[in-house]
Amino acid sequence: MLHSKFAVRTFPTLGIVLASLLLLTLPAFGEQSYVGRWSAYAGYTYISQPGINLGENGGNIQFAFRPKTWLTLGFDYNVATGQNVLLPGMLIPSLRNQLGAQLGQLVAAGLAPAGYQLAVPTNTRTQTFQVGPDIPIRKFEAVTFFVRPNLGAMQVVATPRPTDPIATMIVNGLTPAGKKTDWTYFYGFGGGFEYNVTRHFGLRFQADFAHEHMFNDLLNAGNTVRFSVGPSFQFGKNVAEH
Repeated sequence: MLHSKFAVRTFPTLGIVLASLLLLTLPAFGEQSYVGRWSAYAGYTYISQPGINLGENGGNIQFAFRPKTWLTLGFDYNVATGQNVLLPGMLIPSLRNQLGAQLGQLVAAGLAPAGYQLAVPTNTRTQTFQVGPDIPIRKFEAVTFFVRPNLGAMQVVATPRPTDPIATMIVNGLTPAGKKTDWTYFYGFGGGFEYNVTRHFGLRFQADFAHEHMFNDLLNAGNTVRFSVGPSFQFGKNVAEH
């Protein structure tokens, strides 16, 4: 699929860029002389849910307040869209067994071909909302590392696009409105680093891992991985001044 090819080509290249930046900045020891009270970030995001073979492209924004040099409190928002193909193996066991029995009856009645495999292309739109801390590590002047817990809410809107009469009949029974919306929570951890180009401007690279169970009446529980990269800005009172 398109998103899989994108990930294969993009992330190895991104890894080389990240490694090069780290090698260039590691010799720059020393505490950072300026740490802005406020920070803002906006960048590209890629959200992957491997359990359902879903990849989504979109944007990520963050806004944060720094009460201390070692603590950042912020808001994180993502929105992304993508496509996948839903297969029976992605469904919870009870629904999978129910659909298997239903398809068996259709085959026995001559209404479905023998060996029919259910596959439903689906468009998705995901939004995530998170408030919480980052713990920065400021041991290098040119680069700031950070780690963080992840706890937030996720909204997913799924619009199935069945391509044959049998799939259409099943989808209409499960989603009579033509689409399905779900809210759920997620938890996990993440981190990354920020390359400080100037005292007010930087480039941020980050990755997050979270566990979630969206559409728990349909899908198995899964994990979400997010990669994000883009420009960051810090401004306001210098928290590093004592």
